[in-house]
Amino acid sequence: MPKEKQDRLRELALEIRYRWTLKARDKQLPPPGDWTIWLILTGRGWGKTRTGAEWTRDQVEKGVKRIALIGRTASDVRDVMVEGETGLLSVCPPWNRPHYEPTKRRITWPNGAVATTFTGDKPDQLRGPQHEKAWADELAAWRYPEAWDMLMLGMRVGMNPQVVATSTPRPTKHIRDLVARDGRDVIVTKGSTFENLHNLAGPFKDQILRQYEGTRLGRQELYAELLEDTPGALWRRVHIEDGRVNTAPILSRVVIGVDPAVTSSDEANQTGIIVCGKLGDEGYVIDDKTLTGTPEQWATAVVNAYVNHKANLIVAEDNNGGEMVEYTVRTTAKNMGVGISIKRIRASRGKYTRAEPVAALYEQGKIHHVGTYPELEDQQCTWVPGDESPDRMDACVWGFTELMLQGEPVFKWA
Repeated sequence: MPKEKQDRLRELALEIRYRWTLKARDKQLPPPGDWTIWLILTGRGWGKTRTGAEWTRDQVEKGVKRIALIGRTASDVRDVMVEGETGLLSVCPPWNRPHYEPTKRRITWPNGAVATTFTGDKPDQLRGPQHEKAWADELAAWRYPEAWDMLMLGMRVGMNPQVVATSTPRPTKHIRDLVARDGRDVIVTKGSTFENLHNLAGPFKDQILRQYEGTRLGRQELYAELLEDTPGALWRRVHIEDGRVNTAPILSRVVIGVDPAVTSSDEANQTGIIVCGKLGDEGYVIDDKTLTGTPEQWATAVVNAYVNHKANLIVAEDNNGGEMVEYTVRTTAKNMGVGISIKRIRASRGKYTRAEPVAALYEQGKIHHVGTYPELEDQQCTWVPGDESPDRMDACVWGFTELMLQGEPVFKWA
């Protein structure tokens, strides 16, 4: 076969490899009609990232020059949206491969198109810049909802400003508002994890199905349902939403609530690490450092949170190896050159009795979340007394019991 023909066949093979329309499911292709926002609310593993990346690539190839890329955090933008297995660098063909400059938060294509990266935890970055198109990833998990407002105010150049928002569904105010606009300027696409199951790795399928299948949260994480309040749950989303603030005042006291995991295996619970603060009779959730890790890893996270938030006290549950928990945290702090105060607590009443007075403070409007904490809020609003209480929620209860409910419920101090 002549070399010219071989070269042409290779070119055709590459063109087919990068032609998204040959691989995409119908739901992954842009909807027809005149829309401003395409909201993709789907289960984990559905293909949201690939869809957002391919849409962005298509806009570049159509001549769009100014694009915004917004993720939950800077690492999410880099590791998922840009450098991920189905991110922008992966889906763009060799003949139109962009140049990524992470320190400048910029991606530049050969045709001059530029995408600037932003994060949902720094809304002020979005004040001022103008864009023609935008891809917003995991909108429901953004720390500060204000970032979405700043993005939309900047969508004011070009002939047809549009935003693609890809997210696992959570009933945040912005998500509910967008769903209510479906069919007007918003097009909502929904889909479950099972629509893309054949493309998912075995370990991922096993882990996700084991964690969520048959649970109420599975309806959210797998089937992409917008969960409202669980009947019988102590917390209600409306109380969390009504108390939400963008910033906290200068706090008089800060406590790190810790709910330690028994083991550090892949199947273990996470170690709940919630940073709580107080001013007067008002409480504030100001950070969530929950993680799965070894005792050294979560103890390091606890000490770092203690230092970064200038905390007064670490409060850790004593029911699971309390002496080990204190020893681990104190040893880690000593190795880091940090002096800490730590208190071990052992509940002498049931989980419902522990949690109920803290939930009541939320209902009274006395506890505020500074920004959004999707995982914590999911646990609070889906936990029903009688079920095993989850890590983040327990850590939050410990923190606010220490800050605002001294003596309620009754504790045996270690």
